[in-house]
Amino acid sequence: MSLKSFLNKIANFFANIFNKLLPELQNAVHIGVTITEAIKTFDTKNGVIVDILTAIIPGDVDDLIKTKLREALPKIVVELKLVDATLGLTDPAEIMAAAVKVIQGLDGNTNSAFLHSFSVLAAQVAADGKLDFGDGVYLLQWYYDHKK
Repeated sequence: MSLKSFLNKIANFFANIFNKLLPELQNAVHIGVTITEAIKTFDTKNGVIVDILTAIIPGDVDDLIKTKLREALPKIVVELKLVDATLGLTDPAEIMAAAVKVIQGLDGNTNSAFLHSFSVLAAQVAADGKLDFGDGVYLLQWYYDHKK
């Protein structure tokens, strides 16, 4: 079996898993990826501080999930302790704005690793705890490679 054939079998395996997931878990994975992509492209140079949480959380997300994400996302960046710029801040929008600025300045693999973890944690919040971190890692990677 060639390497390409082997990798295709792995991709098909995860495609089958993803397609068999409950729709709310599929949506949670999508939300995690969408938030991460919004963080990558958020304009931190804009002098006007907008509600960054509103800007990065997809507008079509259920209001209950939005509320949970608005509470959890700032806590996630603080708990990951990568972003010293958030120390002492209490306003969720300021925490996220400071974190996004630092995240966007990270280089290559560090940036990718941080955003990948952040994506999984955001998806877990959107899934209301029904998504295991390990499964989320694989599913989000598959989603990035095939759905994005």
